[in-house]
Amino acid sequence: MVVSMSKLVVAAAIVDELSNPQVLLCAQRSYPAELAGRWELPGGKVEPGEDPAAALHRELAEELGVRVDLGQVVPARIAQLDEATRQAWRELYAQGGRYQDQVDGDFSANRPQDAQEARDWPLVGELRMRVWPAQLIPAGTPELVPGEGHQELRWVPWDQVFDLDWLPADLPIIAAIRDTLRPDLAD
Repeated sequence: MVVSMSKLVVAAAIVDELSNPQVLLCAQRSYPAELAGRWELPGGKVEPGEDPAAALHRELAEELGVRVDLGQVVPARIAQLDEATRQAWRELYAQGGRYQDQVDGDFSANRPQDAQEARDWPLVGELRMRVWPAQLIPAGTPELVPGEGHQELRWVPWDQVFDLDWLPADLPIIAAIRDTLRPDLAD
């Protein structure tokens, strides 16, 4: 299954410093009503024909007025998803035997197409998210003004990140980001 770029959402786990991250930039949604007040990573949708990394740079410039350096994509880790989401992935990816052995663990990419898919996290319906760690140019933790899509932007220390009311689909992604950037804090 190749994810159409129009169904791909990109996000950045913006930290103070990629080499030794102490805080994560968290964004509180302002809409729609059922998601307002929940926390997410900044980012947005990829337009048809747009490169995903370029889309992320565009979204961050539009939403936050910032430029970033991107790290390596944080790949999907199926084992970190709740059982209902894993079951949905089993149904989605087990077609034709693909991913049957990997659905309960990390993806192992055997073909270029599989490698592309393994980078994308499931969201709602057919939406998928690709996430990069990032740091601002220049690096730091300036006070940022939220755009129309967010009520608040907050730099949060890693030991307090899970105290926020995250969108449910973002929780395993946040855990994977923490484990990747701060293995000393991994569960």
